[in-house]
Amino acid sequence: MSEVQPTRKESEARRVRGLVDRAQQGDRVALEELYLIHFDRIYGYLHVSVGNRHDAEDLTTQTFLKMLESIGKFRWQSAPFSAWLFRIAHNLAMDHFRATKRWQPEAEVPEPEPDEATSAEAGALEAIGRKSMLELIDDLSPEQQQVLTLKFVFNFANAEAATILDKTEGAIKSLQHRALVSLQKQIEKREAGN
Repeated sequence: MSEVQPTRKESEARRVRGLVDRAQQGDRVALEELYLIHFDRIYGYLHVSVGNRHDAEDLTTQTFLKMLESIGKFRWQSAPFSAWLFRIAHNLAMDHFRATKRWQPEAEVPEPEPDEATSAEAGALEAIGRKSMLELIDDLSPEQQQVLTLKFVFNFANAEAATILDKTEGAIKSLQHRALVSLQKQIEKREAGN
């Protein structure tokens, strides 16, 4: 009888769980690996959220400092470690907006690295789709932008997005639905204008 091989996602989840367990015991190498695994996605999320490289870099540093301070308190629940880390980043971004009450969008937004499993062509199409999505969502409410960014740029499930944004799954579904209806109207207007 052959043993069922875990999927890549399951293997990665086990690896992260092991790293978190080791990091909670004070293992510096595990902390560094967690940083390296999550840096690009956290930075990308913060860059999209705050709209400029400088603030995104500062908030990314603060996110990982908070991770270092709080990792001993982290407990495995329904959402993965990455959702907990994104929650820290989200809270820092919201604090940043409250403190500065400003928005400085930058023309160039970093794209998350395509999944290694995708072909170069699929990766390119995915990046083009993300770029178009980011341009289209500019007119949405900040909450709708956050939900669509988490769901379609960073591929989080509803439960994970709910954890990150401290909302219910129902609220996430509702925000996503309203945002997609609004986007559909924008696309129809653009097509009618051509």
